[in-house]
Amino acid sequence: MIFLLKQPFVENAFLAGTLIAAVSAIMGYFVVLRAEAFAAHALSHIGFAGATLAAILGVSPLVCTSGFTVAAGIGIGALGKRIKGRDIEIGITLAFALGLGVLFLRLYTSSATETVGVLFGSILSVTRADIALTAALGLATLVALAVMFRPLLFASIDPEVAEARGVRIKWLSTLFMSLLAITVSEAIQVVGILLVFALIVAPAAIAQHLTQKPFSAIILSVALGIGFVWCGLLLALATRFPVSFYISVLAAATYFAVVGSCHLIRPHAPPLKPRRCGLPMNP
Repeated sequence: MIFLLKQPFVENAFLAGTLIAAVSAIMGYFVVLRAEAFAAHALSHIGFAGATLAAILGVSPLVCTSGFTVAAGIGIGALGKRIKGRDIEIGITLAFALGLGVLFLRLYTSSATETVGVLFGSILSVTRADIALTAALGLATLVALAVMFRPLLFASIDPEVAEARGVRIKWLSTLFMSLLAITVSEAIQVVGILLVFALIVAPAAIAQHLTQKPFSAIILSVALGIGFVWCGLLLALATRFPVSFYISVLAAATYFAVVGSCHLIRPHAPPLKPRRCGLPMNP
């Protein structure tokens, strides 16, 4: 085990996993708060078309996946606060993207390994160039999120009041969905398209069951996300099972354990909601 931990590909996996888990957890907090889990799910599957096209073109999957998901994210974000009532439109777009993915997959038949990596992740094959690109995209995402943090939090908790106070709901939604699209593209490298919820939704959902405070929930989400990735990598190195399997199992088991414990402790308590924490009246 010690010998494996010193290998460059393992170091790359831990670096990439840590970066992606942290950014995914922070974005995931707002995904859960805004009840946009289905939109995040759709973006991950739309990324399938981009990843399979990347295989055909012979370029980095992150590049094509980001292109497809960002375009879809802008379209979804343009719905503004109406996203929650647009499941049909999002679902049809998802079906169209999956159809493109199947077409590209049919055109690219030289390797089944590439397809498995797209669907279930291939973190152990991440290169230094991938890490550099991931770090750049992650930093840009976090900077943009920091700039829009307070109005986004305000609009996520009480969109009607936020809009009345002058917050541009549609603009915020479009920018947020674009950032989420980039985050989804990064997370696909770790857990793949089918298991992206393990990093984006699960840590934030667990944290919001444990604390009402936004900053505490975000910090807890990041700690959980990184913990799932590190534990998943260590277990995968010690066994023959894939990393994404362990990450998804750890995330799901932790979520159900926390939810079950909360119901036992507070069987009739309403779900926790973040407080407004002194949000500006004119963001």
